[in-house]
This record gives sequence, structure tokens and C-alpha cells, in this order.
Amino acid sequence: MNYSELIAKSIEFIEENIKSELTPELIASEYGYSTFHFCRIFNMCQGITLMEYVKKRRLSLSATKLFDGNRIIDIALEYGFDTHNGFSKAFKKEYGFSPTQYIKRMEGYYCNKESIYKIGGYIMNPVIVNKPAFKVAGYGIKTNISNGNFTKDIASFWSNYNGENLESKMYKILKPERHGEVGVCIPSNGENGEAIYLLGVVVNDFECVTEDMITIDIPEATYAVFTTPPVDTSNDEDQEDFAKIIKETWKYIFEEWFKDSEYIFDEDKIDFEFYDERCHGRKDTVMDIYVPVLER
Repeated sequence: MNYSELIAKSIEFIEENIKSELTPELIASEYGYSTFHFCRIFNMCQGITLMEYVKKRRLSLSATKLFDGNRIIDIALEYGFDTHNGFSKAFKKEYGFSPTQYIKRMEGYYCNKESIYKIGGYIMNPVIVNKPAFKVAGYGIKTNISNGNFTKDIASFWSNYNGENLESKMYKILKPERHGEVGVCIPSNGENGEAIYLLGVVVNDFECVTEDMITIDIPEATYAVFTTPPVDTSNDEDQEDFAKIIKETWKYIFEEWFKDSEYIFDEDKIDFEFYDERCHGRKDTVMDIYVPVLER
């Protein structure tokens, strides 16, 4: 599957229907994907959620209309905003000025600039492995990959969730045979992009699982295993650089690697992230991304 071509086509579809009602479900179904899977691909490739992209394009196009003498309410309705106030708030959040202020500041100067998305220059050669089925238990946080701020801020999640250090608590209760956390994004409602990001450990069974934990069975699969480029997190408590490189790696996988590889994404299996002792406050911090694949 050429995901770059898929995203390009979806952006073209969005442009053609930008003044119509657009939803994650509608756009995903146009290309035969579930909302969950399509929104993940779009987010990874574009670095922005699907509906954030739609909103930004509507605001960008509406900005050009402001200089044509159109009424603000007419522009708002044309680009899918229900009220003058709702449009003005969204516009000010995006550009820092209300529509009226924007006209005064930009009149005679405004030009339309297209956003350019670039991929990192590194190249990664994954290892192809066959991995038997296994069980994961741990804690999860709710998110939404179609509209929400979908992030993987692992350090913050573990240390600050309800004031507890969930990592220590989980290891104490589950006593896994080896150190290492598995990160899995699980769709909780395939129709609207809602999901749970589970961070857990590999266990032999679920006997010690407590009521506040969630579990998942990961089926046997063939994986392309990518190791992220090393980054120094020894003095980065928030691990912002690490989170950024993880996001860029996902982006590379779906936008570059699949395009030229001998594989396609196996949608019937589960992708996951793996964090071990290599990702704790080191100068060469890395983690692994397991992507289920099928030969073309």
C-alpha cells in the first residue's frame, strides 16, 4: 500500500468537499478504511489529526475570502461554522487575531502560502521477525485519534497519572519475567476514532490483574521492527525530543518505508511499541516499533 498516495488522494477529496459536511467516518469510508486505522495513518503521515487538518484548511481558505468584501457570517457558514462567534474564536486561535483585526493588519499584504510537510532525512532498515502470540496487562489512558491531541508522552503518563507512579505499581503487582513496557493503541469505538493507549507488561496470564487494569491478547504475527534513531534524554525530564523522534519514526514508516518495501500493513493484527532499559535517561535513548506486515 502506497500510503503517501492514499493521503494525497484524501487531501484532494477534502479540498473538493471542503464546503460540505466532512467527518472522519465519511473520509475513511471513501477509501475503504475503518475510521480508527485511517485516522492513525493520516496523523502519522501528516503530523496533524485529520479533523485538525480540515479545520485549518477551512480557516486558511476563509481568510482569503475576508478580502473580497464578504460578510464574516457568510464566510463562516460557507466553510462549515455554525455561528459568527464560533468562527471568530477558531480564527483568533489559529491566527492570533479576530477576523476584523486580521483584515486591518493584512489588507494589501496577504498572500496564500501552502503548508509543506517534510520527512526526516534518516533511513531505517527494519528487522523482519515472526512473533508468537502473547498477553499484555497494564494501565490505559483514553484518547481520540480523529479529533483529539493524540500524543505519546510516556514519562508524564507514568509518573503523574492520578498522582501515582503507575510503572512501579504495575511491576509490583504483575511481577513480569522481564523488564519492558508494551504500548498499544486499542480502538474502543471504531466509528468515531476513540481509543485507549495501553501501557503494560508481558504476562503469562491475567490472574494478578486488578480491576483498574486492562488487558489484551496480541495475536501471532510477522512484524517489521524499527528501532528509533538515538536521542539524548539524560537531561530531558519531559522527554520531548524522544516523543518527537517516535512520532517522526511512525511518520517515516507509513509515508516512506511502505511505499518502497515488499510489504503491506496487516490490518488484522496489532502494532505496538516496546520500551525497555534502553529508553531511560540515556545519551543514546531508543525504543522499538513493531508493525505487523504481509508480503505483497
